[in-house]
Amino acid sequence: MTIINPVMMGERIKKQRKLNGYSREKLAEMADITPRFCYDLELGLKNMSVNTLCKISDSLHVPVDYILFGSVADRNNLKPLISLIETCPQDQLEHLEQIVSHFVQAVQHTKD
Repeated sequence: MTIINPVMMGERIKKQRKLNGYSREKLAEMADITPRFCYDLELGLKNMSVNTLCKISDSLHVPVDYILFGSVADRNNLKPLISLIETCPQDQLEHLEQIVSHFVQAVQHTKD
């Protein structure tokens, strides 16, 4: 039986929020919750509805599984990345491709 730990969920939400460069207020606005509720979620003090969980997941571009359990059920799910790419202006896609290419090369280099 898998146990859901609200404190760990909150830590993952906070970590992902910061990785996305969002303020707590920005995430709250995107997920249609109050900044105070967002703060309480990040500390594991409050529980959230499935609807709110889905909104936060979409806003942070991570699967619900990640928020709940800290794992990603399907690493091949590129939907969040594709969503981000689709927001890039058409005339900047080549630049984005170069940035991603350099990032992947750097990550692969650190594994060696």
